[in-house]
Amino acid sequence: MQGETTILDGIPKIDVGILGYGFAARAHIAALKRIREVYWPPPALPQCICICGRNEDNVRDAAARYEVKRWYTDWHKMLEDEEIHIFDNCGTNDVHAETCIEAAGKGLHILCEKPMARNSEEAGRMLEAVKASGVKHMCGFNYRFVPAVRLAKELIDRGVIGDIYHFYGRYAVDRAMDPEIPLRWIYLKSRAGSGALGALGSHLIDLIRFLIGEPRSVMAMAKTFIRKRKKVDSDEWGEVDVDDAVSSLMEFENGAIGNFETSRFCSGRKNNQCFEINGSKGSIVFELEKMNRLQVYLKEEKIPHTTGFHDIIVTEKDHPLFKEWWPTGHTLGWDHTFIHEMKHFLDAIVNDKPVEPWGATLVDGYRNAVICDAMLLSAKTGKTVDIHY
Repeated sequence: MQGETTILDGIPKIDVGILGYGFAARAHIAALKRIREVYWPPPALPQCICICGRNEDNVRDAAARYEVKRWYTDWHKMLEDEEIHIFDNCGTNDVHAETCIEAAGKGLHILCEKPMARNSEEAGRMLEAVKASGVKHMCGFNYRFVPAVRLAKELIDRGVIGDIYHFYGRYAVDRAMDPEIPLRWIYLKSRAGSGALGALGSHLIDLIRFLIGEPRSVMAMAKTFIRKRKKVDSDEWGEVDVDDAVSSLMEFENGAIGNFETSRFCSGRKNNQCFEINGSKGSIVFELEKMNRLQVYLKEEKIPHTTGFHDIIVTEKDHPLFKEWWPTGHTLGWDHTFIHEMKHFLDAIVNDKPVEPWGATLVDGYRNAVICDAMLLSAKTGKTVDIHY
């Protein structure tokens, strides 16, 4: 007996244009290719049909590497491509606002990597553009799609750890400590907006809002440890005008208090994002470098002689986001969060579902930018800054 496969005919096809070809774009393209491996049938059959970048040789090579049909060096021309349904912005921070605003005006759905913009003013204009156009929009805070983080969210929402008293969070790496690293765009306020705060801390701020709620005020300090670096491909020196580290105290609208820290100057820390949440009935601890595990402590534990934290391996079929994957105990990795994220966005588009609350929208991206701006203002003035959206 033989036949032809026809099931694909009933699944909508969605074409994506991506700005950028670096590691973020690579993660997005890989996720688009793999969605059908995990979710069957998928909400849509996505395909990256074009990419855009400044360097002609690099973007041409990337198009060949990722099997992308077309490439551009001018994003205006890419946005004129009539086949595109989704504009996926993996460009540098300084091109997020202008490109997303134009794409929204053309009726394209928007997926923008974090940080959404260099500051809250830009983020606000982007938000107004997607509201006016009515397109679906998502900000690329992929750590919402870690199964252990999602389990933490479910436990908090169910009241398992009670009223929240404390949040402690840290995102620490060591990737800026070498003084020989040149003055790349990430060290320039005109290109990046901020330093460790936008590149790393914005992820943690999103998880704070996702898990705990809205902050009421912040009191922060910021530090730049290496103030001069050699310009790229030059012997001239330039000024680093963004933060290398930011620490902040936070007060939340629900009465909780928090301690936030992000730094690119922590020796030995490669991608150390961690948080601890303490409530009236228990506590939760998560570390990204152990991303398949969640530590949970419950005061009213009924099992005798179990007074410490329980180490939960979040790989069961009834755990969040895991049932489509592997047998119990087969762990997931960083790249899988993008598959979850992409599937969620496609489902929202095709079936007209809300992106929130599980996905971050450009509303979340804007509020994130407001908090980042408030922290930098507090660090500059030495005063507590209230959060106003």
